[in-house]
Amino acid sequence: MTADLQFADSISRLGTESAFEVLARANRLSAEGRDIINLGIGQPDFRTPDHIVEAGIKALRDGHHGYTPANGIPALREAVAADLHRRHGAEVNPDNVIVVPGGKPTMFFAVLMFGQPGVEIMYPNPGFPIYESVIRYSGATPVPIALEEKNGFAFSAEAVLGQITDRTRLIIINSPANPTGGVTPREEIDKLVAGLLDHPHVALMSDEIYSQMLYGGREHVSLLTYPEIRDRLIMLDGWSKTYAMTGWRLGYAVWPDSMVDPVTRLCINDHSCVNAATQYAGIAALTGPQDAVRDMVDQFDRRREVIVRELNSLPGVRCADAAGAFYAFPNIEGTGMTSKQAQDRFLSEAGVATVAGTSFGAWGEGYLRFSYANSTENILEAIRRIRNLL
Repeated sequence: MTADLQFADSISRLGTESAFEVLARANRLSAEGRDIINLGIGQPDFRTPDHIVEAGIKALRDGHHGYTPANGIPALREAVAADLHRRHGAEVNPDNVIVVPGGKPTMFFAVLMFGQPGVEIMYPNPGFPIYESVIRYSGATPVPIALEEKNGFAFSAEAVLGQITDRTRLIIINSPANPTGGVTPREEIDKLVAGLLDHPHVALMSDEIYSQMLYGGREHVSLLTYPEIRDRLIMLDGWSKTYAMTGWRLGYAVWPDSMVDPVTRLCINDHSCVNAATQYAGIAALTGPQDAVRDMVDQFDRRREVIVRELNSLPGVRCADAAGAFYAFPNIEGTGMTSKQAQDRFLSEAGVATVAGTSFGAWGEGYLRFSYANSTENILEAIRRIRNLL
């Protein structure tokens, strides 16, 4: 007999993260003997610093093998609060810090708390694809915030505020941004915060996972530094990018008082807690030497200059300056290919993995995402191959 199973309608509304699909295709080609350069996946190509690794090992040897509090061990939440004060000058109560396995649980929980049929949630487009995926899953209507090349892929506060309706429940912003590398300047954030005072029914989730990766003298403006919206702000950050800890699955968010209890209950229902050894490694990351962080950002900055220059030298391609994170988002309309066509041909014919701009939303058509979390040597070879193809 063949099972006749009927899934819930909501499952069909879940999207995916195309970078992992491209990675799987690239890995299959590599297994077949092809020489593939992966500029698709958003993952630092550095090892987690040794002192962090040793802290995780020590925690296991010291017997930290059991459950931890659902919101994270107190010492880690205190270290997060101290780090946010050091970096942003923000006063954070450790009781408002919720530690989770990576960045995505915060996105999911925030959307689940506000999303339902009949309401609207705004999100950046092109933007991290999980935003739109979980909004649709919740039954809410996703309302894109268009990020345009002419504005350096920064959002316009006037445009965002102009899209708010009485059905808007949550606005998601991301700066520095994935996939564009765009950074929204302080004056736009100031305008957004001021305008939100007229819309007290709207919550805000600020994804600041790339907050330590800015270039060319640009500054990161944390939404935590605006006390007038702290009672409805969810600020997301974590260890994955800054400390090259993607596989450790460790992230956190600062939640307002009114949301701490419901999000803690979501944690208990979803994953119980984050594994103990990883949390002790997270303490070592925040309280230990930061030299490795500065070195990684310096190396990303040098690669950024190389990839932006080389992409702008390709026929039919133009690339805006990458301001933050470790992504370049060139316009490839001049090649005559769509984003998906360019992604597929670059991989199959040139052996270079990239991600189509449309994987990040409809406003990504005509663009490709290149991750420069790879060596300068590989970046130069990848561009040489693409140049030959074009």
